[in-house]
Amino acid sequence: MMPLTFADVGQAQIIKRIGGSPEVKKHLEDLGFHVGGEISVVNTIGGNLIVNVKECRVAVSKELANKIMI
Repeated sequence: MMPLTFADVGQAQIIKRIGGSPEVKKHLEDLGFHVGGEISVVNTIGGNLIVNVKECRVAVSKELANKIMI
């Protein structure tokens, strides 16, 4: 298991765990990040990530991406 920030661009991954406070977990769930869901990194910009999740592109900060374990 590793943080999403270490994922290769374009490779599909499965979310294994979401860490952080209850508020952070709720925010990520609202964006479509769920344990067992598929995710792929589209691009990285200054450490921040653009990811495909549930057929949508979402931008997440490096801090949030470090809480998503794949």
